[in-house]
Amino acid sequence: MVISYDKLWKLLIDRKMNKTDLKDQAGITYNIIARLGKEQPVNLESLYKICKCLQCNIGDIMEFKLD
Repeated sequence: MVISYDKLWKLLIDRKMNKTDLKDQAGITYNIIARLGKEQPVNLESLYKICKCLQCNIGDIMEFKLD
């Protein structure tokens, strides 16, 4: 199974935000943004901060895809 954050990137585009805006507003680090960009797992606390910042649920920013 592969993690996909495509929903997050689309949501950022829809809200006219860039990755730096997300980092600053959500209070996460550049390392987390880099891991998201590489579609690597990140900790649940970081995902919670992103969801809280964007006022959405976790299913709105990520999904699992079969290989």
